[in-house]
Amino acid sequence: MVALREHREEWERRERRLQLVEGGALPRVRRDMLPDYADYRDTGCDLAPSCLRCPMRRCQYDEPSPDVAVHARDREIVMLRRRHRVPIDMLAGTYGLTRRSIFRILRERRG
Repeated sequence: MVALREHREEWERRERRLQLVEGGALPRVRRDMLPDYADYRDTGCDLAPSCLRCPMRRCQYDEPSPDVAVHARDREIVMLRRRHRVPIDMLAGTYGLTRRSIFRILRERRG
């Protein structure tokens, strides 16, 4: 009975996909999807010989941690202000921060 239900659900999903394609709108595809039938080798990294045997909870090659992104953003703000004298209001608008945050970043990076 479970197999029949799963088969029916799969059939319904296919029908919905076909209706979307026929209706002119293509189904959405994730950007990070990998192509089918490709050979993905588990070569590991400097921490483990295989991803499946890695001791870490999260891969070091996944998205950078928020701290890394924030530090890179702060360095860029300081560089733009020092070298190119970009106005504070323009920096705040570009990075979606307040004027006060820009001044705080500049003060922290002064030394």
